[in-house]
Amino acid sequence: MSEVLVSVVIPAYNCAKTLQKAVDSALTQDVSLEVLVLNDCSKEPLDAVMQAYAEDERVRYLVNEENLGAAQTRNRGVKLARGRYVAFLDADDYWAAGKLKKQLALLNETGCVICSTARELMQPDGTLSGYTIPVPERFSYGSLCRGNVINCSSVLILREAALEFPMEHEDCHEDYLMWLRVLKKYGDGCAVNEPLLKYRVSNTGKSGSKLHSSVLAWRTYRYMGFSLPRSIFYFLNYAFGGLKKYLPWFLK
Repeated sequence: MSEVLVSVVIPAYNCAKTLQKAVDSALTQDVSLEVLVLNDCSKEPLDAVMQAYAEDERVRYLVNEENLGAAQTRNRGVKLARGRYVAFLDADDYWAAGKLKKQLALLNETGCVICSTARELMQPDGTLSGYTIPVPERFSYGSLCRGNVINCSSVLILREAALEFPMEHEDCHEDYLMWLRVLKKYGDGCAVNEPLLKYRVSNTGKSGSKLHSSVLAWRTYRYMGFSLPRSIFYFLNYAFGGLKKYLPWFLK
């Protein structure tokens, strides 16, 4: 293979119906990349899905010896990655063409180490809704404390930073915790405010129940070491922002 610029990390668990679309959306990106699909002891036959890529040297298919969960599986992918940058993609989401190229250009232009994108929501059956959640083109540590505008499947991050701040504490929003730690050290992040991520809304994931998601957000602030008053302040901002973000979707 030629030199790898981006390593795409896809945790895979019980996703036989959606995995191929996720992998294909990564492979059609017009940058030098590798795709790491990590089977987290799935009960569904993912080997059969991945057989289609057996001759594609860009695809690396790995099977965890034990079920690690999405966060630790992503961490394993980051450690095994060969690229200068790591992009996260969940197996039930997919990307629009040109996503990574636009993000790489913006990272080079701004000097940031992390880049996100806007996202279009889709129904559990994969039907696109036309409803887009925008993202600020620049976000700071302070602004991110008030609410998470970064969706994990949209992220492109310098591998060095991802190695330094792996995802921890699965009893909170471990990806949000990671972004906060990265921004606290490295400064502002950037984003392409286009719906380059097609994000599947599900009631079964960690963010499916908004009440449960709020509990996880609270724990995230506590793991950041914030005082009780500061945690309450940020949590109220988080809750208001979440309501503003998703209320139009639920009222459709």
